[in-house]
Amino acid sequence: MKIIIKLFFIILVIFGVWFFITIFSGNDREESQTFVVKNGEILDEISQNLYGDGLIKNKFVFRTWLWLKKAEEKVKAGSYIIPADASIREIAKMLINLPTNQQSTVQIIGGWNRQWDKLEKELTENNLSYQEFLQLTASKQDWQQQYSFLEDAPAKASLEGYLFPDTYFVDANTTVSDLVIKTLNNFDQKLDSELRQEIERQGKTIFEVVTLASIVEREVPNEEDKKIVADIFLKRLDINLALQSDATVNFVTGKGLAQPTLEDLQVDSLYNTYKYAGLPPGPISNPTLSSIEAVIYPVSNSYYFFLTTKEGEVIYSQTYDEHLANKAKYLD
Repeated sequence: MKIIIKLFFIILVIFGVWFFITIFSGNDREESQTFVVKNGEILDEISQNLYGDGLIKNKFVFRTWLWLKKAEEKVKAGSYIIPADASIREIAKMLINLPTNQQSTVQIIGGWNRQWDKLEKELTENNLSYQEFLQLTASKQDWQQQYSFLEDAPAKASLEGYLFPDTYFVDANTTVSDLVIKTLNNFDQKLDSELRQEIERQGKTIFEVVTLASIVEREVPNEEDKKIVADIFLKRLDINLALQSDATVNFVTGKGLAQPTLEDLQVDSLYNTYKYAGLPPGPISNPTLSSIEAVIYPVSNSYYFFLTTKEGEVIYSQTYDEHLANKAKYLD
């Protein structure tokens, strides 16, 4: 028994020595490297990314060190410059003590609109005024001289739909105007000349494409379904059949229902595409590039109806009777 205890003690000492050597050893890199922690990333993802980039030698030691420091949930999103030969201890200290001159991130998710509460949280957590953001994005008039893609939008249009979803780096010197410019510059770059030429060739406007893409973005999540749903909506527009998009109704009511109530469907708003045919007055969200491309390059199909189940599966129908049967089966 004494031998076992001594052996256990020796192993424990060896492990302890190895553990602390690993903590204090550098990463053997010759140059500094930028490392980004995104909003919402958990410790396992962060440690895997650090290890994959060759910035730490051991994921277990990194996670354990943060656990010992009671700092597993204190890692801050941001962009870090990791010095050459930085140790696990030094990197951990950087990630939980973001300097004031270091960058953090504002994330705009596809499908969010200007008044999304999570967007407000993203801004306020970075000391950016949400009210100023709403004011600066309330009218396209203040921006259209800088961005030609805004020219075909109605005079009273806001920047809804053009605040391109992405992760944006900000620091203590970043203003709300700077952030808005970052989103518009991103949109300007993503909507390249090929896409703009195809929109013009089809006889559409950028505003029309973005408006429909914003609906597609809120209706279905994956790329394949987006292209099918975009074609369904385009066919309905061609024959002046109401889009009947639940997403537009939810935009009016502020709800997120898979199936709006009968009362919701009666709301008198031009954004209610059950009551009014054609496109709504403007985008209901900020669409990703895949939704924009889905509207420009839809996949031809024979469907005129679809629904999304509570589990997120998209069910397509060719006729209204078939659609009603699917609603009874999957939603009622």
